[in-house]
Amino acid sequence: MKKIYFLGSKEVGASCFNYLVSNRERLGIEIAGVLTNDRSLLKSDEKDSVKSIAVKNEIPLIASLESLLELPLTDLLISVQYHEILTQKHIDKASFAINLHMAPLPEYRGCNQFTFALLDNAKEFGTTLHKLEAGIDSGPILFEKRFEIPQNCFVQELYQLTFDASIELFENSIESILSGNFQLVEQQSLLEQRKASFHLRKEINDVKVIDLSWPKEKIERHIRATWFPPFEPPFTWLDGKKIYFTVAE
Repeated sequence: MKKIYFLGSKEVGASCFNYLVSNRERLGIEIAGVLTNDRSLLKSDEKDSVKSIAVKNEIPLIASLESLLELPLTDLLISVQYHEILTQKHIDKASFAINLHMAPLPEYRGCNQFTFALLDNAKEFGTTLHKLEAGIDSGPILFEKRFEIPQNCFVQELYQLTFDASIELFENSIESILSGNFQLVEQQSLLEQRKASFHLRKEINDVKVIDLSWPKEKIERHIRATWFPPFEPPFTWLDGKKIYFTVAE
């Protein structure tokens, strides 16, 4: 039986964690510890959180990344939307570590990948399971799932499409990962076919600012890429006042 540490949050983390918990016997795993917080992307109480699932199933909660370092070596560490950057000493607490990144790699490393794909007029998006390394979203690819971006897509729609694809990818791939039935594909080897980019979390603040002198298509694209309730909507400045854009239902 393989022992697992699970690090994750948000709705996608809860969905993946719930799958592991519900299929522990079939997968032949023991979840030896869970590191999480109460973050929710959409601030929804409709689904269980990682923490509530762990408590309900009497799975030990890990207090912090520093507490993780005090635990024994485990077989597999799984990260799904965990909010802190892991260093090599954290990754080394498992014989193998993986991360679910809700974007195609190496095209969209980092944060707010849905927004930047729409700003880039990307035709394709996806989700990736990769080996966890000390660099951000830089480890070799294990499995991926890609799909076409619908025409005139809004960021919330792209998020939901990626969420669904991510759950499917995780559920369809975890057995192969546990059994070692995979081939690692170095991201560096894909750079001739795929353009790499990296975005910081703070960049979203700049792309929400809309200049009314832009062409109509660019204004509409920035609105589609950044209008995602309940987060702050895109806006412009008019006579020193911040004017928000909204979308008619």
